[in-house]
Amino acid sequence: MTQTVQIVNADLSDARHAGAIVELLNGYAMDAMGGGQQLADFVKDNLIAALGKRSDVHVVLAFVGDQPAGVAICIEGFSTFACKPLLNIHDLAVAKVFRGQGISKLLIRQVEQVANGLGCCKITLEVLEGNHPALALYKASGFVGYELVPAMGNAMVMQKKL
Repeated sequence: MTQTVQIVNADLSDARHAGAIVELLNGYAMDAMGGGQQLADFVKDNLIAALGKRSDVHVVLAFVGDQPAGVAICIEGFSTFACKPLLNIHDLAVAKVFRGQGISKLLIRQVEQVANGLGCCKITLEVLEGNHPALALYKASGFVGYELVPAMGNAMVMQKKL
């Protein structure tokens, strides 16, 4: 990498950080792994305020020079089996022009620091089966499929839209 990468815990009241979050998330949404279409105007206009109302959201940003390069949006959860908080990486994205430069590894490292600071027992995330670069990154970063009893297989993520 020729320019310095700066990793920061986002301040949602900072206009630069707020703009970077929306820009990076929109870029991710337009990517095939993010659904292939940009965020709705409602989301662009309201996301930062909605995130700011939640005390359980933690956002990590990467900048290369002055350019927004990556984002990790994380939401606290709770493990009943461990009786401790957990941190879920809800979105992890690196702008196309900065991919392959190790930025995602730096974001994950900072997310781990945030999780440790919160006393979390683990970090969780979801990934599409066909997202091979992300799967390789997560495995290299120590993530494994979730299972309680190997004979029952890995947990599946399911959803019901409301």
